[in-house]
Amino acid sequence: MKSFDEILDVGFKFHGHRCPAMPMGLKAGLAAMKALGAKRSQDKELHVKAETGKGHAAGCFLDGVMTATGCTYGKSNIEKLYYNKMAFTLIDMKTGRSVRVSLKPRFFENALQSPFVQQRKAGVPPQDIAPEIADPLINRIIGLNESDFLDIGEVKTIEIKKGKGVFAAKACERCGELTFVNKLRQTEDGHSVCLPCSGYES
Repeated sequence: MKSFDEILDVGFKFHGHRCPAMPMGLKAGLAAMKALGAKRSQDKELHVKAETGKGHAAGCFLDGVMTATGCTYGKSNIEKLYYNKMAFTLIDMKTGRSVRVSLKPRFFENALQSPFVQQRKAGVPPQDIAPEIADPLINRIIGLNESDFLDIGEVKTIEIKKGKGVFAAKACERCGELTFVNKLRQTEDGHSVCLPCSGYES
Protein backbone atom coordinates (compact mmCIF):
# COMPACT_ATOMS: atom_id res chain seq x y z
CA MET A 1 0.00 0.00 0.00
CA LYS A 2 1.32 3.44 -0.88
CA SER A 3 1.46 6.22 1.67
CA PHE A 4 -1.66 8.36 2.11
CA ASP A 5 0.04 11.32 0.41
CA GLU A 6 0.88 9.18 -2.62
CA ILE A 7 -2.68 7.85 -2.87
CA LEU A 8 -4.05 11.38 -2.47
CA ASP A 9 -1.83 12.61 -5.29
CA VAL A 10 -3.01 9.75 -7.53
CA GLY A 11 -6.60 10.60 -6.62
CA PHE A 12 -6.30 14.25 -7.61
CA LYS A 13 -4.54 13.39 -10.87
CA PHE A 14 -7.19 10.79 -11.71
CA HIS A 15 -10.06 13.06 -10.69
CA GLY A 16 -8.82 16.05 -12.67
CA HIS A 17 -9.28 18.88 -10.17
CA ARG A 18 -8.72 19.67 -6.49
CA CYS A 19 -11.85 19.62 -4.36
CA PRO A 20 -12.88 18.54 -0.83
CA ALA A 21 -15.20 15.71 -1.91
CA MET A 22 -12.56 13.53 -3.57
CA PRO A 23 -10.49 13.20 -0.34
CA MET A 24 -13.73 12.51 1.54
CA GLY A 25 -14.33 9.53 -0.73
CA LEU A 26 -10.68 8.49 -0.56
CA LYS A 27 -10.70 8.41 3.24
CA ALA A 28 -14.10 6.69 3.25
CA GLY A 29 -12.79 3.98 0.92
CA LEU A 30 -9.70 3.44 3.08
CA ALA A 31 -11.89 3.27 6.20
CA ALA A 32 -14.10 0.62 4.59
CA MET A 33 -11.06 -1.45 3.62
CA LYS A 34 -9.73 -1.17 7.17
CA ALA A 35 -13.07 -2.31 8.61
CA LEU A 36 -12.96 -5.42 6.39
CA GLY A 37 -9.23 -6.02 6.81
CA ALA A 38 -9.00 -5.93 3.01
CA LYS A 39 -6.29 -4.85 0.60
CA ARG A 40 -6.83 -2.69 -2.49
CA SER A 41 -8.47 -4.64 -5.31
CA GLN A 42 -6.07 -5.70 -8.05
CA ASP A 43 -8.74 -7.56 -10.01
CA LYS A 44 -12.22 -8.29 -8.65
CA GLU A 45 -11.36 -9.07 -5.00
CA LEU A 46 -13.53 -6.16 -3.83
CA HIS A 47 -16.84 -4.79 -5.09
CA VAL A 48 -18.46 -1.41 -4.44
CA LYS A 49 -22.18 -0.70 -4.47
CA ALA A 50 -22.26 3.09 -4.64
CA GLU A 51 -25.40 4.93 -3.57
CA THR A 52 -24.29 8.09 -5.36
CA GLY A 53 -26.09 9.70 -8.27
CA LYS A 54 -24.95 12.23 -10.86
CA GLY A 55 -24.96 15.97 -11.31
CA HIS A 56 -23.57 16.84 -7.88
CA ALA A 57 -20.50 16.35 -5.67
CA ALA A 58 -21.19 12.63 -5.26
CA GLY A 59 -19.16 12.02 -8.43
CA CYS A 60 -16.09 13.58 -6.81
CA PHE A 61 -16.67 11.47 -3.69
CA LEU A 62 -16.95 8.32 -5.79
CA ASP A 63 -13.69 9.00 -7.62
CA GLY A 64 -12.03 8.98 -4.20
CA VAL A 65 -13.68 5.67 -3.31
CA MET A 66 -12.47 4.16 -6.60
CA THR A 67 -8.93 5.44 -6.06
CA ALA A 68 -8.77 3.95 -2.56
CA THR A 69 -10.40 0.58 -3.23
CA GLY A 70 -9.27 -0.17 -6.78
CA CYS A 71 -12.89 -0.86 -7.74
CA THR A 72 -13.43 0.54 -11.24
CA TYR A 73 -15.95 0.46 -14.05
CA GLY A 74 -13.35 -1.09 -16.34
CA LYS A 75 -13.05 -4.08 -14.02
CA SER A 76 -16.84 -4.13 -13.51
CA ASN A 77 -16.45 -4.30 -9.74
CA ILE A 78 -18.36 -1.14 -9.02
CA GLU A 79 -22.02 -0.31 -9.62
CA LYS A 80 -24.12 2.80 -9.02
CA LEU A 81 -27.52 2.54 -7.37
CA TYR A 82 -28.44 6.20 -8.03
CA TYR A 83 -29.90 6.81 -4.54
CA ASN A 84 -28.27 10.31 -4.54
CA LYS A 85 -26.60 9.60 -1.19
CA MET A 86 -22.98 10.03 -0.15
CA ALA A 87 -22.66 6.38 0.80
CA PHE A 88 -21.47 3.01 -0.48
CA THR A 89 -21.10 -0.62 0.54
CA LEU A 90 -17.76 -2.36 0.12
CA ILE A 91 -17.86 -6.14 -0.32
CA ASP A 92 -14.96 -8.60 0.02
CA MET A 93 -15.77 -11.06 -2.75
CA LYS A 94 -13.68 -13.85 -1.23
CA THR A 95 -15.29 -13.84 2.21
CA GLY A 96 -18.66 -12.16 1.61
CA ARG A 97 -17.90 -9.66 4.38
CA SER A 98 -19.35 -6.23 3.68
CA VAL A 99 -19.55 -2.81 5.30
CA ARG A 100 -21.58 0.31 4.51
CA VAL A 101 -19.94 3.71 4.91
CA SER A 102 -21.70 7.08 4.66
CA LEU A 103 -21.09 10.72 5.49
CA LYS A 104 -22.53 11.80 8.81
CA PRO A 105 -25.70 13.82 8.06
CA ARG A 106 -24.64 16.93 10.03
CA PHE A 107 -21.19 16.90 8.45
CA PHE A 108 -22.68 16.54 4.96
CA GLU A 109 -25.16 19.33 5.65
CA ASN A 110 -22.37 21.67 6.79
CA ALA A 111 -20.19 20.72 3.81
CA LEU A 112 -22.96 21.88 1.47
CA GLN A 113 -22.66 25.38 3.01
CA SER A 114 -18.90 25.63 2.35
CA PRO A 115 -17.40 28.44 0.23
CA PHE A 116 -16.38 25.81 -2.35
CA VAL A 117 -19.98 24.65 -2.80
CA GLN A 118 -21.20 28.25 -2.94
CA GLN A 119 -18.79 28.85 -5.82
CA ARG A 120 -20.08 25.73 -7.57
CA LYS A 121 -23.68 26.90 -7.10
CA ALA A 122 -22.69 30.18 -8.73
CA GLY A 123 -21.55 28.23 -11.79
CA VAL A 124 -17.78 28.35 -11.25
CA PRO A 125 -16.10 25.20 -12.64
CA PRO A 126 -14.27 23.32 -9.85
CA GLN A 127 -10.88 23.69 -11.52
CA ASP A 128 -11.34 27.48 -11.56
CA ILE A 129 -12.04 27.86 -7.83
CA ALA A 130 -9.17 29.70 -6.19
CA PRO A 131 -6.70 27.61 -4.13
CA GLU A 132 -7.25 29.93 -1.15
CA ILE A 133 -10.85 28.65 -1.09
CA ALA A 134 -10.27 24.99 -1.98
CA ASP A 135 -7.02 24.18 -0.16
CA PRO A 136 -8.11 24.96 3.45
CA LEU A 137 -11.18 22.75 2.95
CA ILE A 138 -9.10 19.96 1.42
CA ASN A 139 -6.55 20.17 4.25
CA ARG A 140 -9.36 20.05 6.82
CA ILE A 141 -10.70 16.82 5.30
CA ILE A 142 -7.22 15.31 5.24
CA GLY A 143 -6.78 16.08 8.94
CA LEU A 144 -10.11 14.65 10.11
CA ASN A 145 -10.42 11.35 11.96
CA GLU A 146 -12.83 8.79 10.44
CA SER A 147 -15.23 9.23 13.35
CA ASP A 148 -15.43 12.99 12.71
CA PHE A 149 -17.28 12.63 9.43
CA LEU A 150 -18.05 8.98 8.63
CA ASP A 151 -20.69 6.53 9.81
CA ILE A 152 -19.12 3.08 9.45
CA GLY A 153 -21.71 0.32 9.71
CA GLU A 154 -21.51 -3.12 11.18
CA VAL A 155 -19.53 -5.66 9.19
CA LYS A 156 -21.97 -8.20 7.75
CA THR A 157 -21.57 -11.38 5.73
CA ILE A 158 -23.63 -11.71 2.56
CA GLU A 159 -24.02 -14.45 -0.04
CA ILE A 160 -21.73 -14.01 -3.03
CA LYS A 161 -22.81 -15.14 -6.49
CA LYS A 162 -19.72 -15.80 -8.54
CA GLY A 163 -19.60 -16.01 -12.31
CA LYS A 164 -16.83 -16.65 -14.77
CA GLY A 165 -15.37 -14.16 -17.20
CA VAL A 166 -16.32 -14.50 -20.87
CA PHE A 167 -13.41 -14.67 -23.29
CA ALA A 168 -15.10 -16.04 -26.45
CA ALA A 169 -16.21 -13.55 -29.10
CA LYS A 170 -17.84 -13.77 -32.54
CA ALA A 171 -18.57 -11.26 -35.26
CA CYS A 172 -22.07 -9.81 -35.36
CA GLU A 173 -23.65 -11.04 -38.58
CA ARG A 174 -25.02 -7.57 -39.35
CA CYS A 175 -22.36 -4.99 -38.47
CA GLY A 176 -19.38 -7.35 -38.41
CA GLU A 177 -18.02 -6.07 -35.07
CA LEU A 178 -16.57 -8.65 -32.71
CA THR A 179 -18.86 -9.14 -29.71
CA PHE A 180 -18.50 -11.31 -26.59
CA VAL A 181 -20.85 -14.25 -27.06
CA ASN A 182 -22.89 -13.66 -23.91
CA LYS A 183 -24.26 -10.50 -25.52
CA LEU A 184 -25.10 -11.90 -28.94
CA ARG A 185 -28.80 -12.39 -29.66
CA GLN A 186 -30.50 -14.67 -32.18
CA THR A 187 -32.82 -13.05 -34.70
CA GLU A 188 -35.99 -14.73 -35.92
CA ASP A 189 -34.19 -15.71 -39.12
CA GLY A 190 -31.36 -17.37 -37.15
CA HIS A 191 -28.62 -14.73 -37.30
CA SER A 192 -26.33 -13.96 -34.34
CA VAL A 193 -26.25 -10.21 -33.84
CA CYS A 194 -24.98 -7.72 -31.24
CA LEU A 195 -27.37 -5.84 -28.98
CA PRO A 196 -27.48 -2.59 -31.02
CA CYS A 197 -28.27 -4.56 -34.18
CA SER A 198 -30.83 -6.72 -32.40
CA GLY A 199 -32.88 -3.84 -31.03
CA TYR A 200 -32.81 -5.36 -27.53
CA GLU A 201 -31.41 -3.44 -24.54
CA SER A 202 -29.89 -6.39 -22.65
